[in-house]
Amino acid sequence: TLFTGFPWIAVGYSQSPPSPLAGWASVLGVYGVGFFVALIGALLFCGWRKPRVWITILLLLGGGSLLRLMDWTQPLGPPVTVSLLQGNVPQSLKWDPDRLPLSVDTYLRLAAKHPAAITVLPETAIPLFFSEVPRDVLRGLTLRGNALIGVAVGTTDGGYTNAAVALTQELKAKAYAKSHLVPFGEYAPPGFAWFFRFARIPMSDFTAGPARQDPLDISGQRIAPNICYEDLFGEELLAALPAATLLVNLSNTAWFGDSLAQPQHLQIAQLRAIETGRVMLRATNTGMTAMVGPDGVVAAALPPFTAAALLVQAQGRSGLTPYARWGNLLVLLIAAGACLAAIRRKR
Repeated sequence: TLFTGFPWIAVGYSQSPPSPLAGWASVLGVYGVGFFVALIGALLFCGWRKPRVWITILLLLGGGSLLRLMDWTQPLGPPVTVSLLQGNVPQSLKWDPDRLPLSVDTYLRLAAKHPAAITVLPETAIPLFFSEVPRDVLRGLTLRGNALIGVAVGTTDGGYTNAAVALTQELKAKAYAKSHLVPFGEYAPPGFAWFFRFARIPMSDFTAGPARQDPLDISGQRIAPNICYEDLFGEELLAALPAATLLVNLSNTAWFGDSLAQPQHLQIAQLRAIETGRVMLRATNTGMTAMVGPDGVVAAALPPFTAAALLVQAQGRSGLTPYARWGNLLVLLIAAGACLAAIRRKR
């Protein structure tokens, strides 16, 4: 919660598919899965020789397996072709003005070579304000379909937002503005303005978008974008449901280099897909660009640190999982009950 929170690798993410415990995410979310991981560890530590301990563990694993078979949401309309672009632009060169033409050409080439109904570019793929992007570049990105572009968008008060812009072939645009900003990366917490003057980080003082924003209508789908680490906050994504038919994450984790951050972020997306019962599409700068099904299984993915496009058929869905209806309420009640039981036993 401090500085808006950074729940990057909660223990529940360790149970991404094929773990049977992943099924509980559709009801209790990632924190419910983490609760059961802790419970199983405690049971084994305290009484691994007792039959009832193993029965409890088998019930938890079996229950999760059954929940993974549940189809909480339903397909809505025909699938849509989506081209997820991965430019693989090094972070050290991304904001270099001399590198700008090469970055733009990379995405134009990938879009032309892999056309689709929706072409998705990652977070701040084009390091310009949207109003500064040449119209011939926008036409090139929408030559064979519509586009969802990660780009900064200026505000009426002179600020700017980290945005995902839905762009039609007629160059009509509507934007989602990132609402959950990264402290020290996208805004300065009170008293830390000196840090950004010292670090000279470009575009580091974004304006946050509203907490609730309507999904973007594009190519027959209602897309709920989330940018960078916004997909860490599962309960916040629920604001777009049940209206949203697809979830799309636009990200740039090139900051982390060749580290565990890439596969970890994909695991996070797997749990978000299960929690919402929606396909989660990921378009990233360096990885992991992927499509995750509503069951949390990675249907397709690009190798990290390559310039490529992932062409997929994404199925929009409607309906709500239990977690999408109640959020973290159930797991909070379970945690409170466990605390009360522990206090009572201690007495």
